[in-house]
Amino acid sequence: MVPVFGLTDDAGLFPDPQLADADGLLAVGGDLSAERLVAAYAAGIFPWFEKGQPILWWSPNPRMVLQPAALHVSRSLAKAIRLGVFEVQFDTAFARVIQRCSEKRRPGQRGTWITPDMLRAYQRLHELGLAHSVEAWHEGELVGGLYGVSLGGAFFGESMYADAPDASKVAFVILVQQLQAWGMDLVDCQVATSHLARFGAVEVPRGEFLERLRQSIERPTKQGRWQREVV
Repeated sequence: MVPVFGLTDDAGLFPDPQLADADGLLAVGGDLSAERLVAAYAAGIFPWFEKGQPILWWSPNPRMVLQPAALHVSRSLAKAIRLGVFEVQFDTAFARVIQRCSEKRRPGQRGTWITPDMLRAYQRLHELGLAHSVEAWHEGELVGGLYGVSLGGAFFGESMYADAPDASKVAFVILVQQLQAWGMDLVDCQVATSHLARFGAVEVPRGEFLERLRQSIERPTKQGRWQREVV
């Protein structure tokens, strides 16, 4: 039996992520303060729980990651980007993006893990310039997007949604291209999906991920409101 740790009041104190159980569950409890969330992401840990559950903290093994330079873009998606089907912006509608992510029905899910407490917590990180949204617009309407957390040279993807075909995919490609242009070197995709694999994301052992993360977060954080620079 692998123990699941209970967190103390010390927001910066987490167990060693390598002690997580076979499913990646590491700890329970604590809060969603900005200080605790930043400490968690810096240690390769993230919260994921459903309404009615205590706060659960995870560090899965293996971990799915994308190196920006390894991004793969399909011909059809590259064409949509080239034709400007969507206008992509950064940090212009964070609250709307995370709200839509919480409302989007997903196969196999009865509800959402983006609870009201999670909404408030990531909005606070956004106000601190550490959580960011990428929005896809079409004819003035927000039709897709994604959000995540940035520390050092790493971007931790949290969720995405699309109300129009390819909207979130285009937003993701533009984001990764921008991260590469800024010299950022790691996109944490958390757990494996075939969708992310098509973009070039791969699974790596948790120990390798943690070492790459350690090096990445030593770099300066691009804090504050982001603006798209790559065209």
